[in-house]
Amino acid sequence: MKELERLDKVISTQTSYSRKDIKRMVRAGDVLLNGKTCKSSDIKINPEKDTITVMGEEIGYKKYVYYMMNKPKGVLSASNDKNVTTVVDILPEHMKRKNLFPAGRLDKDTTGLLIITDDGDFAHRMLSPNKKVYKHYVATLDKALTKEVKEEFESGIVFGDGTVCQKAYFDKISDNVALVKICEGKFHQVKKMFSHCGYTVLELKRIQIGELRLDEGLSLSQSREMTKEEMCSVFDSKMTKM
Repeated sequence: MKELERLDKVISTQTSYSRKDIKRMVRAGDVLLNGKTCKSSDIKINPEKDTITVMGEEIGYKKYVYYMMNKPKGVLSASNDKNVTTVVDILPEHMKRKNLFPAGRLDKDTTGLLIITDDGDFAHRMLSPNKKVYKHYVATLDKALTKEVKEEFESGIVFGDGTVCQKAYFDKISDNVALVKICEGKFHQVKKMFSHCGYTVLELKRIQIGELRLDEGLSLSQSREMTKEEMCSVFDSKMTKM
């Protein structure tokens, strides 16, 4: 049986309302519990069975949420920042709730597939190099690619500071465009790997995590909730080689 929880705690975890906001709305009669006006914000409820309505909108309970975003340029992969717009800031209002964060970073000028969630265990599993969840990127470079670059990527690049990168998979799409697959997420890793080989990345887009592909129906900045099948596909790996 689901443990009973305070009404204000449930509402605060499922929305962007603060506890102070919730107390004010309860006093104003704007919160209903099972269709009846709620008199106290600290009443204990069963969030999986009781129906909560706030300001005329029913609050559906979900322990965790998982959103797919097509991240645009110029937006920071963070939960909040006083000076810069973050990926959580550009979520639609109805999708916002407490404790959301991007599961893994994309550089400010990198676009594509980003997962936003409040499930820390999910993010840890996805980001751990030991889980071998490969992230797929399309990189546009400043000059034509050579077979030597592919060989360096697939043997494991070592940066000048001694940082060792695990073996990366590499496919040449056109003269200066490559598909790169890595199971790590070191800071600016893909850009640094190409820089190590004498290249500058002009454009970088993440298109896939595990077997989860970016929904091309999502325009830049758009997000949607992921299905259970999509959540599971993050940890699928049909790739044995390129």
